[in-house]
Amino acid sequence: MDQTFMKEKKILPLVLSMSLPMIISMAVNSLYNIVDSYFVAKLSEDAMTALALVYPVQNLINAIAIGFAIGINACVAFYLGAGSQKQADEAATQGTLLNFLHGVILTIVSIAVMPAFLNMFSSDETVTNLALTYANRAFLFAVFITLGLCFEKIFQSVGRMQVSMFCMMCGFIANIVLDPLMIFGIGPFPAMGIAGAAYATGIGQCFSLLVYLLFYFFRPIPVKLRREAAKPDKEVIIRMYSIGISATLTMALPSLLISVLNGILSAFSGTYVLVLGVYYKLQTFIYLTANGIIQGIRPLMGYNYGAGEQERVKEIYLTSLKLIAGVMLVGTLLSWVIPEQLIGLFTSNPQTIQIGVTALHIISLGFIVSAVSVTSSGALEGLGKGTPALCISLLRYVVIIIPAAFLLCRLAGADGVWYGFCFSEFATAGCSLLIYRKATGV
Repeated sequence: MDQTFMKEKKILPLVLSMSLPMIISMAVNSLYNIVDSYFVAKLSEDAMTALALVYPVQNLINAIAIGFAIGINACVAFYLGAGSQKQADEAATQGTLLNFLHGVILTIVSIAVMPAFLNMFSSDETVTNLALTYANRAFLFAVFITLGLCFEKIFQSVGRMQVSMFCMMCGFIANIVLDPLMIFGIGPFPAMGIAGAAYATGIGQCFSLLVYLLFYFFRPIPVKLRREAAKPDKEVIIRMYSIGISATLTMALPSLLISVLNGILSAFSGTYVLVLGVYYKLQTFIYLTANGIIQGIRPLMGYNYGAGEQERVKEIYLTSLKLIAGVMLVGTLLSWVIPEQLIGLFTSNPQTIQIGVTALHIISLGFIVSAVSVTSSGALEGLGKGTPALCISLLRYVVIIIPAAFLLCRLAGADGVWYGFCFSEFATAGCSLLIYRKATGV
């Protein structure tokens, strides 16, 4: 259980060894929604539109759970790097209890507000009913999501990336097996339609949590959830929330963005709303490698920062930036070489596919340069500098893109929203470099 490899191993092999399992984990995680959407698309376009409308709230729940778990991750890694075992255990224990409470609150609030939320974006009773059917079942599993993500980030904070990969794969396999069975009523299962998709996803997440618990009890890690560590420690809790709130807001901002853009696009056609929902599912898949690298470097940044290894922190940042830029180059090429096939995964309507192809072509022009903001924001979270990371995300998801999309759609119609994405990435990249240098002094 020696963690010194984080400050001794060569940078590139270290980043790759920590990131590759996370890339696979991110791929598995993104496939939860992809698989749901694939099977739900077989039901109807109304069902797909319903998923697109629920997605912002789903993303918000995940953002809150993952954001606070990132705070746990950063604190555990920092305290281990600084040689403080007691505070590392306190961060893991108190963080898990707090995220359990978050899950309970999220279940109650999200189910309560969903009818009003849906009425803001759709007057189609069929779509609204389908969305409520899915949401009211999917949100019942919020507690299992928050607990599972706690264990995921705790295992990652000590370098046990292979465990995260394995547990995510177990949940996904359960989901992909149950989806067609529960949606279409195969074997002993009744045909539950869109409700079956919600149950299958939730059961898969429960299964992931179960496997994490088995690993925790039978393969010990350097931090422990202990009863005596549950006594609130003001320093630890403040540090977790200072990182976690910023990370949560960073991850929640896409939900706000999607809701605003849905409002803009709905004035043109419901088809554009559907295309935006499809793009965000594809974007999750395209960005998963980049996000996997970020997840891999967070504990490395935190551990080395806690250990006073400033030069290694700088090298990890630069190495990650180059890797992510390469990944986004591949995403750009895919968006231009096989856009019809990508959009065609979710709809067979020729008009929808054509609109989706145009959207991918325009938005993908900003993929490569987005590596700067993605890397800078993730690295700052790993260093425990949540506020500068949040500033980058605010620029990327609110301050620049929303006004740009609003103005450009006046000039180019609905396509102006896609141009807004591209413009935002270039503008945010320049700001991100300045913010990162000011926050770190490099």
